[in-house]
Amino acid sequence: MISAQAFLNQLDRVGADLVTGVPCAVFAGPLRLLERQPGRYLPAPNEGSALAIAAGAVLAGRRSAVLLQNSGFGNLVNPLTSLALPFEIPVLVFMSLRGWPDPERDEPQHAVMGRATQRLLDVLDVPYWLLEPDEEHLAKVLDDAESARAAGRPTFVLVPKGTIGAADPAEAGAQTGSAVFGRREAIAALVPYLDGALVFTTTGYISRELYGHADRPTNFYMQGSMGHALALGLGAALARPERRVVVVDGDGAVLMHMGTCAAVGAAAPPSLVHVVLDNGAYESTGGQPTTSSTVDWTHLGAAARYGSTAVCDDGDGLEAALQNIAGVPGPHLIVARIAATPGVVPPRVTGALTPSEVRARFQRAAAT
Repeated sequence: MISAQAFLNQLDRVGADLVTGVPCAVFAGPLRLLERQPGRYLPAPNEGSALAIAAGAVLAGRRSAVLLQNSGFGNLVNPLTSLALPFEIPVLVFMSLRGWPDPERDEPQHAVMGRATQRLLDVLDVPYWLLEPDEEHLAKVLDDAESARAAGRPTFVLVPKGTIGAADPAEAGAQTGSAVFGRREAIAALVPYLDGALVFTTTGYISRELYGHADRPTNFYMQGSMGHALALGLGAALARPERRVVVVDGDGAVLMHMGTCAAVGAAAPPSLVHVVLDNGAYESTGGQPTTSSTVDWTHLGAAARYGSTAVCDDGDGLEAALQNIAGVPGPHLIVARIAATPGVVPPRVTGALTPSEVRARFQRAAAT
């Protein structure tokens, strides 16, 4: 296994001093260490933006690297094929492999991309290497990639699970949180309000928390497709304006496709309530920080033309915000600032329900 520090040492060796990307647990070790180097790592809202950020740095004379998960490869294909390849911008991308080599041993939402990742790179004629858990192999891969870089070609290093080690906790620094309640408490406060509503929950621990706390057929637990829960809810609210629709989102997911907030404001579905649980972290991939601490949610909601926006930081505030919008036409945005809760891992939805079963029972419930 390659240690987290050895991985960063190799990035240093090839001069990749700017790192961006969207977190994956496979890169949790290096990302923890990068947090201790201010200005070196920038969390990107999505994978396409990460590639463009890195490409911009290269154009301005600074070598860069991108860390991401193959589940987000689709977000990256557009700037890869229409920016990096035709303009010959040599960005170095490290991409973890979910759903590979055996899709049955991973979450079902990773199966399709797990099987397709290497074939897609072949079709796109992008040079790539499959990394072995050995520092000497990493050094060789980066040396081999140098010729592609010199020719202006973006390069990919595919990283299977277990290839890179975790960070030393003593080196990684401590996490802090100023909020006074966590994801579990926020979901518990929400549950009474969700009765009778069509509910869409974002991927990761939020879906799992609601499933473990109050599973209902009217809950659509989105797995994968990060950042698109709000779009799902918007479509449902437009299709069924007589039904209350609640989207329970995360800060990282909202940031990934924030333009959907403007679409909500433009469509103005009166039955839509958008609840964002903001813990400032991508908790299901290891607690890496998002950029939500710089977001003014109140002004964002107003700018996107939500009917109302409320920001709270405890259970009483969340309950009050929900009571204040009862019977009031929306769309409404409620942001609950919560504490990150490392080690609190709710049960997997897919341990009991397949994605098709979640979809089928939701459709039956929505039709009644």
